[in-house]
Amino acid sequence: MVAKQAAAAAQGAAQAAEQTGAKTVVAKKTAGRTTAARKRAAASAPPKAGVAAPVAPGELPVRPGEDPWTPEEVAEARAGLQSEDARLEAEIASAETALAGLMRDSGDGAGDDQADTGTKNITRESELALAANAREMLEQTERALERLDAGTYGLCENCGNPIGKARMQAFPRATLCVECKQKQERRY
Repeated sequence: MVAKQAAAAAQGAAQAAEQTGAKTVVAKKTAGRTTAARKRAAASAPPKAGVAAPVAPGELPVRPGEDPWTPEEVAEARAGLQSEDARLEAEIASAETALAGLMRDSGDGAGDDQADTGTKNITRESELALAANAREMLEQTERALERLDAGTYGLCENCGNPIGKARMQAFPRATLCVECKQKQERRY
């Protein structure tokens, strides 16, 4: 099945290259394969040192002094992440469509002056950057949903301490507690 999909993708890429006059064809990762590969890698990866054992879903970790997660808050977090997931997938599809059009039109520069060519290049680079950012956010969102399902949502991936309910509600894709995030940012 995967071989047939790969062959169909290669044939489609060859046809697109022929239509656009491209000399090089670059394979595109699809969201489905990326997610499946990531899930396989996460399942086979050894646990990080210092990370606490997963807790049962519905009993998500909180910092001292915080109220525990209620089922409604967990459902709200899940719904927000799922809605963000759908929005990002639509944004990526739209960006890929726009990029296909920009790539197709890139060869039609006969008669364009330098400003027109530069504008096309800047537009194309901007679309590429937006698509890459959306893909990264989609990966973070999917990872947060996986952590929510596993019961590790709200645990710092670095030190294993609770991230904090308030931080998770403000930034649902957070994977580090405030202290670890500050340490990470100081290194860069």
